[in-house]
Parts: sequence; structure tokens; C-alpha cells
Amino acid sequence: MAANHPLQNKNLFLLIVCQGLFLTNNVTFIAINGLVGLSLSPSSWMATLPVMGYVVGGALSTSIVAKTQNKFGRKGSFQLGLLIAVLSALICAYAAFIKSFWLLTAGTFIAGYYSANGQLYRFAAAELVQASQRDKAVSWVLAGGILGAIIGPNLASWTKNVFDTPFLGAYISLSFVGIFGIIAMQFIHFPDEFKTHHPLSAGRDLTAILKQPVFLVATIGAALGYGVMNLLMAATPLAMQICGLPFSDTALVLQWHVIGMFAPGFFTGSLIKRFGPLKIMSLGVFLNLICIFIAASGTDLNQFLIALFLLGVGWNFLFTGSTSLAMTAYKPEEKDKAQAAINFFVFSTMAFTSFSSGAMVTTQGWNILNIGSLIPVIFTGLALFWLYIKTKKG
Repeated sequence: MAANHPLQNKNLFLLIVCQGLFLTNNVTFIAINGLVGLSLSPSSWMATLPVMGYVVGGALSTSIVAKTQNKFGRKGSFQLGLLIAVLSALICAYAAFIKSFWLLTAGTFIAGYYSANGQLYRFAAAELVQASQRDKAVSWVLAGGILGAIIGPNLASWTKNVFDTPFLGAYISLSFVGIFGIIAMQFIHFPDEFKTHHPLSAGRDLTAILKQPVFLVATIGAALGYGVMNLLMAATPLAMQICGLPFSDTALVLQWHVIGMFAPGFFTGSLIKRFGPLKIMSLGVFLNLICIFIAASGTDLNQFLIALFLLGVGWNFLFTGSTSLAMTAYKPEEKDKAQAAINFFVFSTMAFTSFSSGAMVTTQGWNILNIGSLIPVIFTGLALFWLYIKTKKG
């Protein structure tokens, strides 16, 4: 089932491709939804509601996805998510064409189901390799997001003016991205031994799982790490437009941000194996602090570029480390509800930050937004320190 190198494993390689297509969808949505929302919304502070719709849809879909994963298995649930990705992209395209802000928000809300499925690709990666390779498999699948870094911003830029309606071409292109995902997913074989043969009530109660210090800190790291990243990333296109920078610069910044998010995946697994998840997550917190300092220092292109790149790398260390940490805290029969719980907290935090980013950057400004993001970063650092002390005493 496993090979010496991740790319020698056909199933893992195809899952990496699916992750890349998933992030193409994700990054393109982030790049354009706020701008399309700003052009269609009744008020500027509502501009990122379509971005919020995407993550609220994901949050509300986590329990549904857990049930479909339990009933239909990995492939069946993932394929359903990809079908919905195609449908939601077409709805968004139609919304842009008829200039309907609320239909656009509804389309991104529906797309959240695909996002909730895509967030499980990293957990599925661990099932395609031997136990000794799981950290590497998780980080390699996350590294597949670099395809999204290359394709997503450029797709938005290249297709912006294909039709008279701005970004209509981008939404239509995303429907084809979903179709490519369906084709790739069809050829992946998920091992039978990881199929869930237990009801979602099997194993410990979810409350007991959540009360474990390791699982609690893993959830905090994943949720707040993603929340801070989303807060700053979702606001960036709006902030750069307010500062008078062209969309081509925004696409460049987002491209390097997503490269920062996923390029480290080629070695993050090895770092976690050598130093442990807590140290790597702590490095992620440190990089987030540097990012905020640079972002708050000015609004030139280079400051946006460097800050967002460091934000991406910090997210990678936090999120990959959190995933590895969480996998030590639940049993196989508990995986569906445990993974759904983590993703619910991730999406809930992202929903709050998606709305906050647009409201804050258009009313309070980019600097205030950055200063506010220090709170969750410091809280994450304190949680890691608490677990470190608790582990030392134990």
C-alpha cells in the first residue's frame, strides 16, 4: 500500500492532484468573491459576505459530511463534494451575470459543502500509506495546494475580462476544475481497512475526546491558525484595491501567499517527525507575529508580498502540526466525529474572520485589522506553552 516516496504511490499522487484542484477553487474564490461582492453589495461593509457564505456553508456541512463519509466512504463522499463544486460555480457565474449579490452569497454557501469535504483530504492521505509515513503523507497532500497557488490567482487574472461581466469567466472555469477533480478522484482506491464499520456513536463521547489537552490544543491551533490566515488573506484584495494597487499585483501577492501555505509541505512532515508537532506549531506562531509586524508597517507591494508569504508559511506549520497532533488523540472508530469536530471549529472561526475582515478593512483600515489579529496569535502561543508544560509534568 505504501512506497518509499509519496509520488511513487498512485493513490496519494492523485489525492495530491485533487488537493491542488480544491485549492484552485478556494484561492480563486478568495481572490474574486470579495471584489465581486463589493461591486454588487448594497453596502461596502457587506463585501466579504460571499466569502463568509463559503465558510459558513462549510461549517454547517461538517456534520453532514461526517455522515456521508460514514455511509458512502471516502470516495463516495468526495465525489459528491466535487459534484456540488461544479454546481455552485455555475450558480456563482449566473449570479455575477445577472448581478445578484444574494444569489452569489447563496452559491458560495452551497460551495461550502465541497470545502468541508476537501478539508478531509489531509486525513484521508494518512490512510494511503504505512503508519510510519503518515506525517509525510499529510504534509505532501497539503503541499499539493501549491497547484492552487499557481493556477488560482492566474485563473482569476486571465479570465477576469473574458466576458463583459467581470470574473464571469473565472466562475465558469471553476466548474471545469471540479470536473477534473471528479475524474482524478475516480481512479483513487481508498483501503478497505479504513472504511468505517461503526455508527458515529461508536467509541468515546465527543465531549471526552474534546476534553483531552492534546486534542484541545490541536483544535485551537487548527482553528485560530486558519482564522488568522483567513482574516488577513480575505482582506488583502480589498486592502490593495483601497490602496490603489492593480489586480495583477493582488494576484501576485495571493500567489506567493499560497506558495507559502503549501510549498513547505514538501518538508514539514519531516520536521514534525524530527522535532515534534509542538515545536513546529510554535514556529508557525512566531512567523505569524513577524507577518503582522511587516503588514502593519506599510502598504507598498513588497510589504503585502512578504507579509502574506510569511503568513502562508506560518499557517502551514500550525495547520500541519495540528493535524498530526490531533491524529494521536482519537481511535479509528472515532475518526469521523473527531475530524468533523475539528473542521467545524475551523470553519466557524473562518466564518467569523471572513465577515470581520471585510467590515474592518473597509471601516477601520488595514493597520487596525492587523493589530486585532495579534489576539488569536498570542492566545495560540499560550495554548501551546500550556500543553508543553503539561506534557513535561506528565
